[in-house]
Amino acid sequence: MEPIHIIGAGLAGSEAAWQVARAGLPVVLHEMRPQVATFAHRTGDCAEMVCSNSFRSDDDRMNAVGQLHWEMRAAGGLIMAMAERHRLPAGGALAVDRDAFSQAVTRALRDEPLVSFTPGEIRELPSEGRWIVATGPLTSEALGQSIRSLTGEGSLAFFDAIAPIVHAETIDMSICWRQSRYDKGETEEERTAYINCPMTRDDYEGFIDALLAAEKTEFHEGETAGYFDGCLPIEVMAERGRETLRHGPMKPVGLTNAHNPAEKPHAVVQLRRDNALGTLYNIVGFQTKMKYGAQVDVFRRIPGLQNARFARLGGIHRNSFLNSPRLIDDRLRLRARPNLRFAGQVTGVEGYVESAAMGLLAGRMAAAEALGRDLPPPPATTSMGALVSHITGGADAKTFQPMNVNFGLYPPLDAMRGGRKGRKDRYPAYTDRAKVDFQQWLTGQS
Repeated sequence: MEPIHIIGAGLAGSEAAWQVARAGLPVVLHEMRPQVATFAHRTGDCAEMVCSNSFRSDDDRMNAVGQLHWEMRAAGGLIMAMAERHRLPAGGALAVDRDAFSQAVTRALRDEPLVSFTPGEIRELPSEGRWIVATGPLTSEALGQSIRSLTGEGSLAFFDAIAPIVHAETIDMSICWRQSRYDKGETEEERTAYINCPMTRDDYEGFIDALLAAEKTEFHEGETAGYFDGCLPIEVMAERGRETLRHGPMKPVGLTNAHNPAEKPHAVVQLRRDNALGTLYNIVGFQTKMKYGAQVDVFRRIPGLQNARFARLGGIHRNSFLNSPRLIDDRLRLRARPNLRFAGQVTGVEGYVESAAMGLLAGRMAAAEALGRDLPPPPATTSMGALVSHITGGADAKTFQPMNVNFGLYPPLDAMRGGRKGRKDRYPAYTDRAKVDFQQWLTGQS
């Protein structure tokens, strides 16, 4: 049987390859790294995580992304399996040792006899064979031009960002303390997964002043500041109002200063463990377009980080995605050339887990088609199905923007749940329904 080809070995491409192989079909994974580098990646490993080390909430009862984790685990997803194996304490979130995680994904795929690797860049969309395009938001210029030529659509763009990483030994723990917000987590390690830096009102006001005055990197010609609201640079948030950060990534709620329990911080900067050794911590929500020198000056104003050394400073870059509601059907096929499926962030989903989930679906759908079957997407009542429904028709093509999974994408359930309005009732009702419907979808494939 002819193999299914996948362009891109990121989270979506790696998951797609795994699903095709699990179906018993050969798959060829094409990856241009490390022969052709990107400014964001450091290695040629599969599923490299370039922005954060977190897959966000793992709560499959009260959170739509946690429900998505559940669905991917139920479907035998490689990304979730390796994330669990290399998990780090992060309160209620699923964070991983990013290097160990990507190395494990790479090993699993290289050890799979049905998966073969072909290094090098694919510069044009193939006209024959079954292909999954999972090139992510950093699609190469040549392939991007091929996509634009075929679809007749200019690729839309938004800006994604990389948060800075600090060497843990340089954090002043006489000022900072360890605590997850609201002491969330089942173990002491989970409940103390974050390092917290407290700010007084004067600290906060001085920080905002420095942030607004800091020198920023200029955009390249042709770039526009069309930021995705889920990944705003901190200086853009600060420009929207001096209190914005204090109600966003620097909110003090759910935290008690262990050094001074009676004094409520005006704001708190949180750092999350970035590797298994606990030697590196990333500053949560601190993506930025400040110049490197300015970043060091501004971030060292944070109490506890006055002597911080940075393993990596923040950055921001342009990402591209398709106008999927116009271009892609609900089997993730390009309408103009159905032998091509798209998966991952290039489809207009936002987030590591959402990208991998689209890879999972694209892999299963391509494998089913090769075996003479048609595989519909999961019901829209599930996290995975809600995402597919959104990007392939639920969203308005004229205003289409990247989207994280959230309960707002789910069909309403008040009529079938007796009109329950509160989140404590409504969210579990959503996830209960999603689990039943997703399991039925999986059973229907056997």
